[in-house]
Amino acid sequence: MTRHPTTSDPALPDPGFLATAVEIVLRAGDIQRAGQEAGFSVDKKGSIDLVTEIDLACERMCRQLLSERFPDHDVLAEEMGASVTSRPASRHRWVFDPLDGTTNYAHGLPIYCSSLGLEIDGRTAVAAIFDPTRRELFTAERDGGAYCNGRALDVSNKATLIDSLLVTGFPYNVHEERGDLVELFSSFIGRARAVRRLGSAALDLCYVAAGRLEGFWEQHLKPWDVAAGALIVEEAGGRVTGMNGRPFDPAASHLVASNGHVHDEMLQVIEDFRRDRAADHRL
Repeated sequence: MTRHPTTSDPALPDPGFLATAVEIVLRAGDIQRAGQEAGFSVDKKGSIDLVTEIDLACERMCRQLLSERFPDHDVLAEEMGASVTSRPASRHRWVFDPLDGTTNYAHGLPIYCSSLGLEIDGRTAVAAIFDPTRRELFTAERDGGAYCNGRALDVSNKATLIDSLLVTGFPYNVHEERGDLVELFSSFIGRARAVRRLGSAALDLCYVAAGRLEGFWEQHLKPWDVAAGALIVEEAGGRVTGMNGRPFDPAASHLVASNGHVHDEMLQVIEDFRRDRAADHRL
């Protein structure tokens, strides 16, 4: 269940951190909406991996604001990578996806967001994700609960995959790995009520936290895809691990996030799939 802290809880991070995270993702939402109205340029980072001038504008805004308020903090963001300084690494690192769902955004599909997490000593402590098309602001602080527009979030109580709505995503190298990706997708289709692919890992995680989805799995992820959303799921009472069942690591590039009740069943689907694939390769 979601935790509901008191304002005096000494375990909570500095409230200025969450306020800054919220301000940044809301500003990013304004930039994204303005871009949809005025138009924007699109470039390619790969054959199907897009970047828009809106991604870059949002990231520049984020970096400038953080450098003004927290000049000693590190930043890791999708388009410009990690901040490079001559000083030792900071205990604080902001992890930002300026536009999660760029392909959707570029095609005018209104499923995208900005996502910002703050790691303290390597562990995400603050998260903010804003969906400007639905005007939904998802936030969390470690041990402080998860919220959408100020309303406390709780994961769903569905207990089996056959009663569950799941979601996944495909990486930008899907053309090279489509066999394994599609076959695992098929394995889940055969066990769940339904499976969706929305195109924004951050929103996928928020929807698990909000009880709209029971589970999410994906591989080939980056820290900025999941750092904030994973905390929101955990603080809403859900469970997040690697696809191998090990403790979640944003740098590990894969995860399973769920309401907790169907987590082991999801891991079993993945284990069964990998065992069968290994047996096929031995034939």
